[in-house]
Amino acid sequence: MSELVTGEAVALELRPARLPSRALAVLLDLIVTFTVYIAVSLGLAAATASLDDAAQLALAIAAFLLVLVGAPIAVETLSHGRSLGKLACGLRVVRDDGGPIRFRHALVRGALGVVEILMTFGVVACVASLFSARGRRLGDVFAGTLVVRERVPAGQTGFVPPPPPWLAGRFAGLDLSAVPDGLWLAVRQYLTRMQQLDPQVSWAMSVQLAGDVATRTGTPAPPDIPPAAYLAAVVQERQAREARRAFADRAAPSPTPLGAYAPPVSGAAPAPTSFATPTSTSFAAPTHVQQPQAVPVAPPAASAERPATGFVPPA
Repeated sequence: MSELVTGEAVALELRPARLPSRALAVLLDLIVTFTVYIAVSLGLAAATASLDDAAQLALAIAAFLLVLVGAPIAVETLSHGRSLGKLACGLRVVRDDGGPIRFRHALVRGALGVVEILMTFGVVACVASLFSARGRRLGDVFAGTLVVRERVPAGQTGFVPPPPPWLAGRFAGLDLSAVPDGLWLAVRQYLTRMQQLDPQVSWAMSVQLAGDVATRTGTPAPPDIPPAAYLAAVVQERQAREARRAFADRAAPSPTPLGAYAPPVSGAAPAPTSFATPTSTSFAAPTHVQQPQAVPVAPPAASAERPATGFVPPA
């Protein structure tokens, strides 16, 4: 099975799914979807028996659109391209650059899937997949997506090497919004394959890709950083931003409990302020050291011999 190859002649590690596996995944999805549709239709028929024919027809059309069209779109959007059939067959829908799909991708695929799969019994989808080099149907072509195999042997997969530790957070201020997905794909795949390339070819590709990324960001690449390390650091920064966006809703409630406890901490005057700067104030002014001693009950003679903090002032 041939691998995907980018414009920069860098091989993509995810392999496109072929017609048999995709057909099996679609068949499993259709079985589940039609089972739910029949159950919903029977329930609506029993609940709307007293209505007129026009109302029953309208409800039947709504059930068809919601179950057979809306449900697959919602499942692909929420699962990031893995429906029940694709999950069983080890497949996944991704963007052309290898990233996860969004609602607009699932919407285009689902809308064209009604014509390709439901109305023509899959004939149009099969013909389009056979004539496509990557096995894509018309919905994939217009949505800019691709169905790939997730279950690839571990020895055939590559990983993006991390940048040097001294570059962590170096490019946090870069504007990465203007970098297209195709360029990110080329950079990521170059980093996974750079050890397999000729050193001169690898260096030339890293210089070219680093220049393209720097041009898109509007900030020139630092001359003291190797191009490959610069690319790895920028890719890591983009992944960190995507992770923060993905978990923003989960991490948002965390500042609320901390803010709720902020007033009591600031209101507790004597004890925190005396220990906030032990080296500059607690030893210089004995009155601050004796001030917390008023809380516990102790003989006055003990406080005169030893400070309340337990630290002996330096000679």
